[in-house]
Amino acid sequence: MNSELLDQISHIMGENGLPYAIPIHPNLVHLTLGLFIIAIIFDILGVFFPLEKWLFNFLGIKVERSQLFDVGWYNIFAASVITFFTVGAGFYEMLLAAPPADIKSPWGMLAMPTMMWHGVGGVFLLAMMVGMTFWRGWQRYVIGKHEEREVQISYLVVGVIIMLLMYFHGTLGAHLAADFGVHNTADKLLRAGQDINQIFGNR
Repeated sequence: MNSELLDQISHIMGENGLPYAIPIHPNLVHLTLGLFIIAIIFDILGVFFPLEKWLFNFLGIKVERSQLFDVGWYNIFAASVITFFTVGAGFYEMLLAAPPADIKSPWGMLAMPTMMWHGVGGVFLLAMMVGMTFWRGWQRYVIGKHEEREVQISYLVVGVIIMLLMYFHGTLGAHLAADFGVHNTADKLLRAGQDINQIFGNR
């Protein structure tokens, strides 16, 4: 956002450029990632359960195939719900961002294109995740209701592809924080010429 507009609300902003101490979006992002990745991994374990059943027995882990699918379903459902808040917080914090205009990321992108692609990518991934949740629910409660193998291989393939997209999308977010210092308290203090060792050492 334009720095002059941000100056109008600077009195409520903290050292990280936000009206609260800890950025919300980065924390929710890791919850989204964890829930989605666990969902896909447990569905993979469920699909190939006959192959790894001996390993569970060897490790003394009592598990049923249906329990693995339960974890897959509830995690993908939770991921799609929490991601609405993840994306919402991301756009709110992006509106309050004032990154330097003359720095390029390791991918050779300036701050604004990086934020734009990260924002658009977040909405796209949200739509994909919601679609995956409906697809997963359709498999669980309709076509796979009476099947021992609850999910389709094609679902798992799409899930792995989405995880790959998450990697590239997450890297853009990392560039915003690490290279452009978006809502990064230490980065903002250093750019202001302050001694962070003295500031944080006194706390």
